[in-house]
Amino acid sequence: MRIAIVTGASSGLGREYARLADRMGGFDQVWAIARRADRLNELAKELTTPVRTLPMDLLAPGAMDTVSAALTAAASQASQSGETFRVGLLVNAAGLGKFGTYADITLAENDTMVDLNCRVLVDMTQLVLSYMDRGARIFQIASSASFQPLPGLNVYAASKAFVRSYTRALRFELRGRGIRLTAVCPLWIRTEFVQVARQTANGQTVRHPFPMLGASHVARWSWRVNSINYPIATCCVTGFLMRVFCKMLPAPLIMWVWEGVRRV
Repeated sequence: MRIAIVTGASSGLGREYARLADRMGGFDQVWAIARRADRLNELAKELTTPVRTLPMDLLAPGAMDTVSAALTAAASQASQSGETFRVGLLVNAAGLGKFGTYADITLAENDTMVDLNCRVLVDMTQLVLSYMDRGARIFQIASSASFQPLPGLNVYAASKAFVRSYTRALRFELRGRGIRLTAVCPLWIRTEFVQVARQTANGQTVRHPFPMLGASHVARWSWRVNSINYPIATCCVTGFLMRVFCKMLPAPLIMWVWEGVRRV
């Protein structure tokens, strides 16, 4: 039995990866994880691959124990049936961003961003890796914000820099196992992200996020990048150029440019 696991599957980018796994992956089952059960049920009706919905808040105490128990039980059940249980795809799409400076973001909002974007992603990856073998794929959803420090989006950008760095180091550790890891680093995506990010004391810190990419485009682009086992998927030419320039230009200059862009 070969399954795909997608977190944040109820909407946006996570939902698109679930659809892509359904169309291209050849999986026996898709495990869709998110908080909103109704959205997951809608997704299950849409896909042709059987979907196991796991409605849960990944930040809740015991959430990782629940995921671990589900994996253990599925592996045991497969073994009793004479099958091998493997995870062929992991997409860590659950994430959160908040617009605002240090004076606008609460301690709880900062903690939630760091926990969901970093700790949960690492925990999910750690749990799943022992069930993966050659040919498996991992998509860690980072952001083009990870390429440089971003005032007004500082904790979010730093959390995504962690994701990108973690993914690259993990790729090195897993060399020879045939598992393809990609940090997905797109620009703004047309999802619920911006709407949620504005729900702070100063939601206009970033006034007009642009350019916007489609979630389906990002999922398909990054799937191709992962197919050639490349570590970073920027998902557009603009993102690629941003990545290159951020390697060449000093961080203070980039932050001053960003300071002007975010006020436009």
